[in-house]
Amino acid sequence: MTNPECVIEIESLTTRFGNLVVHQDINLCVLRGELLTLIGGSGSGKTTLLRQMLGLEQPSQGSVKIFGRSRKDPGFNRQRKKIRSRSGVLFQQGALFSALSVFDNIALPLRELHTLSEEMIRDLVMIKLDMVAIGPEHANKMPAALSGGMIKRIALARALALDPELLFLDEPTAGLDPELSEGFVELVLALRSEMDLTVVMVTHDLDTLVALSDRIAVLADQQIIVTGTLDEVCNFQHPFTTSFFKSMRHKTDQKNYPEQTWKTAPMPS
Repeated sequence: MTNPECVIEIESLTTRFGNLVVHQDINLCVLRGELLTLIGGSGSGKTTLLRQMLGLEQPSQGSVKIFGRSRKDPGFNRQRKKIRSRSGVLFQQGALFSALSVFDNIALPLRELHTLSEEMIRDLVMIKLDMVAIGPEHANKMPAALSGGMIKRIALARALALDPELLFLDEPTAGLDPELSEGFVELVLALRSEMDLTVVMVTHDLDTLVALSDRIAVLADQQIIVTGTLDEVCNFQHPFTTSFFKSMRHKTDQKNYPEQTWKTAPMPS
């Protein structure tokens, strides 16, 4: 039975690669409007589960429903393009096409619609660049000429090109120094509020997790062992959670962790 509150609904999902069982009977609901963070140790299957949510891989058993539709449903293929346009993805390293300019990277999903004029595409690309605090003077640059922070923001602009309802973030602050990471978090918070996004994030960065997450799902022992708020997950007794949140417990022993009171500001390049 589909839960209308779930933008993504995973039921009885099992993943096997030969004799290797990665996931065993996973159930998860990503609620409309929330930011859910997926964490787990190396080899726990975070990226595999994210790819299954995106439809890039199929589970061995069970189902993944997105916007109430399973890829196994009759007629899903006819709706595939429409459903895909309702979500955007920021890959770990940005994954910009090296042979395309900044402008053309962002324009690509717009051009794939085959319904927009080049003039409208140009206007939309400039709007998306402005949303991520990138000036128009950078539109003709190639990815090789960009800093790491700029690559992240431009990749985010591309992910938001079609005004999606659902956004996937794969290690969004990986490789950024603390100042750039903080700026990117501020940007995501501002855009999430402005666009009313539902967000699924994979991260190993504790500061990013604390600043952005409404709920956290923990992958360990081939299952999601706990889903809940930061406090609920932090206090869940398991070797992975004990190790992962050890540094945060040390901080909170001395001082309460700061409230999520970020202010919108352009991210440094």
